[in-house]
Amino acid sequence: MVRVTTTTPGVRLLPNAITVLALCAGLSSVQFALIGNYPMAIASIGIAAVLDSLDGRIARLLDATSKMGQELDSLSDGISFGVAPALVLYVWHAEGERIGWVASLIFAVCMILRLARFNTLIEDTEQPPYAGEFFVGVPAPAGGLLAMLPLILELQFGQGWWSHQYTVWVWTIAVAALLISRIPTLSLKTVKAPPKAIAPLLVGVGLLAAAIIQFPLVALAIALILYLAHIPYSMYRQRWLAKHPEAWMAPPRERRAIRRSSSRRRLGLRRPPLRRVVAGAAQRVRLQRGEQHVARAPRTISTDKDRDNGRGPRRRSWRRIGLRKR
Repeated sequence: MVRVTTTTPGVRLLPNAITVLALCAGLSSVQFALIGNYPMAIASIGIAAVLDSLDGRIARLLDATSKMGQELDSLSDGISFGVAPALVLYVWHAEGERIGWVASLIFAVCMILRLARFNTLIEDTEQPPYAGEFFVGVPAPAGGLLAMLPLILELQFGQGWWSHQYTVWVWTIAVAALLISRIPTLSLKTVKAPPKAIAPLLVGVGLLAAAIIQFPLVALAIALILYLAHIPYSMYRQRWLAKHPEAWMAPPRERRAIRRSSSRRRLGLRRPPLRRVVAGAAQRVRLQRGEQHVARAPRTISTDKDRDNGRGPRRRSWRRIGLRKR
């Protein structure tokens, strides 16, 4: 007898519950900023980012995806990573100035536009196969945390050029531009680790957890800077995939081989020829025990008498050099 199991309503509710928790964490950052507790405001947005990365994966694992969950996730991201960071920055550094409120509005609007474009790209069936490896623009959780980078640096290192009022608002508008840009960024959802790299990766996760516990602000700042540094590589990788359709469906090992062969052809390099032994009366080259021995043919030596008579070079006779034939 075969038992047919179906997903219970309680299990199907779990992904949506995690999304609501992410929404609550994001809104709580505004409350922490209003009372001046900025470290907890940053931590709340970080918790919202972690929860946002879990709800979609859990929904796919439990086969509990739904249209309502998708819309709820977009609304939660818009509030947690768009509205909440903008209000935290305004409370921290605006001091009632109009330019601060304008920058906050620009950031929140760009975040909403980025999420709306993301929802439309999900239903686009004309994208190339490699499109799933990239996000179009900076994703919402990364954008929300990037906007908080000046605040993170001030809390860790004190006041500096990074915490100047106009620097903060220029940075906020720059991150907003990254949100709605067409710049590709890598998606961690499609990253696959080989079996040999699982143990080193787990060690790295442990080291990362220790760094976050001991130096949370420094670890977060370094992670955000590294994320910005990966954007040029992501742009190069997308351009390379667009020019090499044969690598679209290839596994990672074959894709690396295609990349190496294409770079060799671009540089005009050829494979080194096989080592050969050249034999001849004029020259013989042999490689023996890592040493190179060259045997040359005997040289002809011309005498003064031969040059005076107009003759060519002749070999010295055995009598003139005082030797006898054996």
